[in-house]
Amino acid sequence: MRNYAQTRDNPFKTRWLGAAVAAAISLAPVWAHAQSADLPPPLPVKAPAYNGLPGSGGYQPGDAIQSWLAMVSATQAAQPSWMTPLVTVTPRLEQEFRFDLYDQQNGTGSQGNGQQLVNWGGPGGIRVEFIPAYNWEVIAATPSYETASGPKGAAEGPGDWPAFLVKYRIASANAENGDYIVTAFLQESTALGTAGKISTNVDVLQPTLAFGKGWGDFDIQMTLSEQFPIAGLSSPGTPTSINMSNFGDPFLWNTTFQYHVMQYFWPELEVNYEYWPNGEHQNLNQVMLTPGIIFGRFKIGMDTPTRPINLIVGAGYQFAVTPNPVTANNWVATARVTF
Repeated sequence: MRNYAQTRDNPFKTRWLGAAVAAAISLAPVWAHAQSADLPPPLPVKAPAYNGLPGSGGYQPGDAIQSWLAMVSATQAAQPSWMTPLVTVTPRLEQEFRFDLYDQQNGTGSQGNGQQLVNWGGPGGIRVEFIPAYNWEVIAATPSYETASGPKGAAEGPGDWPAFLVKYRIASANAENGDYIVTAFLQESTALGTAGKISTNVDVLQPTLAFGKGWGDFDIQMTLSEQFPIAGLSSPGTPTSINMSNFGDPFLWNTTFQYHVMQYFWPELEVNYEYWPNGEHQNLNQVMLTPGIIFGRFKIGMDTPTRPINLIVGAGYQFAVTPNPVTANNWVATARVTF
């Protein structure tokens, strides 16, 4: 577990970043208001259709909760209605509770450490995703709980904390108007220092640009991102500076090919590419394929006055197709409840 006497190499950066993101979130409604010329007409009393489900019920203009939920339905009605993939972060704006499970086996060659990691919550943690204003989404999460076993020894404890992810949707159209979307993300992850290769011991900032295009029941969703260390912790025998330089600024390119079959079936194939320009895995490329299937959206509760409540579950198997991988394979499962 982390020695709490540790200090980050440059902790003010994280504090400054947190303040900047908090300001961005708080100003989201102002941005939405300033861009009112680009928005659809004012929301009617009856919420618009979303994912083929008609809006239901009305709300009083003074009812802040129902007004907000109607705004959420309107912003989702203005984008494609595809399913969020297993691994790739969707460019769509979602509102849901989400829990993932990863059972990962690292490679045993010169690049991998042979460890098996079971991640309760997935790399994104146990999280809530919500839409605070038109074109915006915020994801807040707890650290996941991880267990590790293998050549590096056994360990367990909290994984690094995915402190926040903020999305801003740049452009979008629903299926009736072109079925496409472009979104920018900013994510920060804070190292908690858990031993046993559970923590990277590095605070990470990850800007992302995401795209998507649909053709009938088929869609492609894609993200391009790079991870940058912004602060770090020391670990036994390794100073902070080495942990940060070993991290390697990995570049990630994820692409999902997805098809909607009947009402509830979403088979998909994800291609997950990672390249380390420097660090411990300098100049290494890794490609993983993730075939999987997602089931949903199953209605599980009575509609709120403006929103359906749905259950989504899915599973897939991720495996490396390049030699000497850092990660050899990974079982992935997900469960989500939209609201």
